[in-house]
Amino acid sequence: MKYDRPARTAGLRHVALRVHAFDDCLRFYTDLMGMEVEWRPDEESVFLTSGNDNLALHKSSEPSAAERQRLDHLGFIIDRLGDVDRWHEYLRESGVPILKAPKTHRDGARSFFCEDPDGTMIQIIFHPPLSLG
Repeated sequence: MKYDRPARTAGLRHVALRVHAFDDCLRFYTDLMGMEVEWRPDEESVFLTSGNDNLALHKSSEPSAAERQRLDHLGFIIDRLGDVDRWHEYLRESGVPILKAPKTHRDGARSFFCEDPDGTMIQIIFHPPLSLG
């Protein structure tokens, strides 16, 4: 039996990460990235939000992310083009490892890459189709 595909999804708004540096990652995403704790069901899990998304952090004792991670990176959308460079300076001055400096892409997007305390690559990006302006 063949089924027709349902209506398209509302988008990718939930990501769950297993992290070793749980407390450091929690501080990174709340203190530096400005996310808020939405729910903390126990001492080994926390659900964070920016208002329209959900990032779950789960404490892990499995091999480090660098040894097994298949996720390439997480992207945080920035609403204004000029804020990409402001975020770059802010995170650099906060001691966050910067992996790639800000760059304007051929499609008009502008982004840079940094790393969270557990080694997950983070992209800060102004992307015209998704950003407000």
